[in-house]
Amino acid sequence: MKFAICNEIYQGWKLEDTLAHAAQLGYAGLEIAPFTLANAVTDISAAERQRIRELAARHNIAIVGLHWLLVKPEGLYLNHTETAVRVRTAKYFVELVDCCADFGGTIMVVGSPKQRNLLPGVTQAQAVDWTAATLRDAVRRAEDRGVTICFEPLAPFETDFINTAAEAIEFVKAFQSPAFKIILDVKAMSAEAKPLPQIIRESGPHFAHFHANDKNLKGPGFGDVDFKPIAAALREAGYDGYVSVEVFKFEEGPEIIAGRSFEYLRASFA
Repeated sequence: MKFAICNEIYQGWKLEDTLAHAAQLGYAGLEIAPFTLANAVTDISAAERQRIRELAARHNIAIVGLHWLLVKPEGLYLNHTETAVRVRTAKYFVELVDCCADFGGTIMVVGSPKQRNLLPGVTQAQAVDWTAATLRDAVRRAEDRGVTICFEPLAPFETDFINTAAEAIEFVKAFQSPAFKIILDVKAMSAEAKPLPQIIRESGPHFAHFHANDKNLKGPGFGDVDFKPIAAALREAGYDGYVSVEVFKFEEGPEIIAGRSFEYLRASFA
């Protein structure tokens, strides 16, 4: 199994140092949150995109793709009641696909709970239709550029729109596109009633990325979640993508988070 790590864990580090440290530990990939690089991906020049791609290659580590897509710029929303907001968001998603591909990445994670919560008066059916329309052009661009967009089911305490893997699968299946799948995330799956291995097995082959963390919002091995049954279920589902470390509490610092997470994953998947 290939292990990756998300770059926002390395708060305040230069990207060069992040790549070097992750590669030294044994990670095969780095997942990038665009807001750590610029206010908008349109601010990242073609030359800088190529530099990042070449930098990763020199360290023998892949740029997996992008996540935390709508932290910046402000004012974007997947299912806003105003058409103009949805149009701006749709155009930005196409830009995100191009940036991801220019980096050499192949995965984009659509989480963005604060930019998809149902606004007052919006029904679930409206939200589905508007979100689908917002993402449609990006999915087409992703097909052309070798990127897979992964919609993320999130827990009810994070968002009121698409909370389970089953709901996310129904949403992406309507596109009938190999470039639109879902992502599974341990933290999010922990909020479902089903056991995690069951969710994983039932979600194959509809998921194309996997986030490793704990329900306590820390890294794998920093809490009570046992990853050995998760590893077995991923193998059973035929998953051959990245298992990417994503955390939301950073108090241990990047070296400890990255190091302990990697060693725990390696032991769990042995």
